[in-house]
Amino acid sequence: MSMSTSDPDLENLPPQGHARVVYMGPVAPHWEVHSDFGDRAVIDAFRDRVMARLVLVPPHDPQFRRNRERVVRDAERERLLLDWDLGIPEDDETSG
Repeated sequence: MSMSTSDPDLENLPPQGHARVVYMGPVAPHWEVHSDFGDRAVIDAFRDRVMARLVLVPPHDPQFRRNRERVVRDAERERLLLDWDLGIPEDDETSG
């Protein structure tokens, strides 16, 4: 019997925290991570990983899309609700 990569038991658990990744503008550091709720140690560890992936990568950089997907998967593993504030409408994210 093969195991699925997503465990339905984990999917039914409530989120253990929240993180909002905010683009601060063109001057590095570009990003901040804010949280509305959750275990401080979990949020701080997540923040450290987000910053390692995004610290020098603005949203218009081609590397951003790959790193954003990694951040999304990380949040899913940690059961964190994740919001992005790129300071631009989502539709405009890839233009320019």
